[in-house]
Amino acid sequence: MAVKRLRPTTPGQRYRLAPSFEEITKSTPEKSLLAPKKRSGGRNNSGKMTMRYLGGGHKRRLRVIDFTRNKFGVPATVKSIEYDPNRTSRIALLSYADGVKTYIVAPEGLEVGTTVVSGENVAPEIGNHVMLRNIPLGTIIHNIELIPGKGGILARGAGAYAQLVAKDGKYVTVKLPSGEMRLVLASCYASIGAVGNADHMNVRLGKAGRKRWLGRRPRVRGVAMNPVDHPMGGGEGRSSGGHPRSRNGLYAKGYKTRAPKKYSNKLIISKRKK
Repeated sequence: MAVKRLRPTTPGQRYRLAPSFEEITKSTPEKSLLAPKKRSGGRNNSGKMTMRYLGGGHKRRLRVIDFTRNKFGVPATVKSIEYDPNRTSRIALLSYADGVKTYIVAPEGLEVGTTVVSGENVAPEIGNHVMLRNIPLGTIIHNIELIPGKGGILARGAGAYAQLVAKDGKYVTVKLPSGEMRLVLASCYASIGAVGNADHMNVRLGKAGRKRWLGRRPRVRGVAMNPVDHPMGGGEGRSSGGHPRSRNGLYAKGYKTRAPKKYSNKLIISKRKK
């Protein structure tokens, strides 16, 4: 994927960097894999706003994504690469040999007509879903499980990938997109390749209205509020607001929020880059 700069026929187009959608091969989703998506607008069951800056946006339907890919040994053909409004990556429609259709997160380089398969000992080729203990060292992977059979939860966003760097007994060492080095059970599965649509990070919306179409309302700075509304509010003239902190008074820069006795601490070899 690439981004395109548009002719500035309006002020909103002048600074916009739009996705080209050149890899999309089908514009209508598979009807059997759609589900309704309920939106709360940031309100709870009594109508009270509990999450600010949410609301509006275009109506969407969920695409049911198969993160487990547990049809082992059954080959599937890529029928189309599609747009998903609910995620940054593209999705691929798979049609299995037994007639079942599913969506997966589309890796970079996956093309229509390619055959992919999942299993313990399948070849580590792009789009295949393989057990970690059978993936060669140095391989780029995504959609990584943490609990065997539960489905991949790591490295699923646009352009994300991890790397398998070591194997030791029942664990393998994976370098995650954040830079964190972590142990993962060797019996977990992962998909081969990096997630596509890597240029998503270069997209510029160009105008405030496009952000409203995505369901995001204007965010107000704390220093622009009154003292009753935010710890950084108030002051004579334009004051800096003091030490950056959240609406609840917690420090916003450098304050550690991770639980000191979290169960996964013993699985982390080196923490993410600061």
